Amino acid sequence: MKIDYRINAVKSYINWDYFYYAWGVHNKPDEEKQQLRREAEAMLLRCRKQYQTHALFLLLDAYSDGDDIVVKPSPNSEFRLPFLRQQHGSPCLCLADFIPPKHGEGVGSIGLFATSVDADMVTDYENDPYERMMMQLLADRLAEATAERLHKEVRQTYWGYAHDEHLSMNELHIETFQGIRPAVGYPSLPDASLNFLLDELLDMQQIGIQLTESGAMKPHASVSGLMFSHPQARYFDVGKIDEEQLKDYARRRGLPVESMRRFLAANLS
Repeated sequence: MKIDYRINAVKSYINWDYFYYAWGVHNKPDEEKQQLRREAEAMLLRCRKQYQTHALFLLLDAYSDGDDIVVKPSPNSEFRLPFLRQQHGSPCLCLADFIPPKHGEGVGSIGLFATSVDADMVTDYENDPYERMMMQLLADRLAEATAERLHKEVRQTYWGYAHDEHLSMNELHIETFQGIRPAVGYPSLPDASLNFLLDELLDMQQIGIQLTESGAMKPHASVSGLMFSHPQARYFDVGKIDEEQLKDYARRRGLPVESMRRFLAANLS
């Protein structure tokens, strides 16, 4: 499903703390941060009718098979998503742990999503370095804010497992809701090349997202990932993996080990 949002529809979901970090003013006096926010909100006000943000999501039947999650795009087809497992600490978690294994005809559910902004949100400001920087950082925040709003709508309406959820914006930002929304490239999903698999299912070009050879998304202000509803689902850091898991993961991805070594360089022991 594809959803387009006006700037005003997602602006209130912006987590300004991350905006301050990106500007390098998170440790500055409140007055300086407030001034920066006033300038940012003035820019959003000027462009509120000019640009939109965009979202895609799918809710699919799914079951776990080892460290893979098998999704069912249709009753007669299956698509396998391989994941990595922690090798340090206890318990050693994998995202597949939050989807039940197949029992007879019974399966669980999973959400897939991508969000982005109009590409010209940044390119329209290339002639002014300050405004270009401001708009780039706002675009990043708007893509994340769109994911926040989308996830709320999915939980309450489309998936509906939290239809009676009533949380403040601060509670949303600290993720006190049931379920998680791990994004590709983050600690639970460090392999950016998983975007190629998500793209096969979501068709990200519907919202203007293109993938580079490494799986990075363009526009940069884009987010992709998964949605889990399991009450015990939580975020974790895959961390370092050994050669044995690398080879097993490459086999499950159907890619050469050396290709996966490049994609997972930061996670190799």
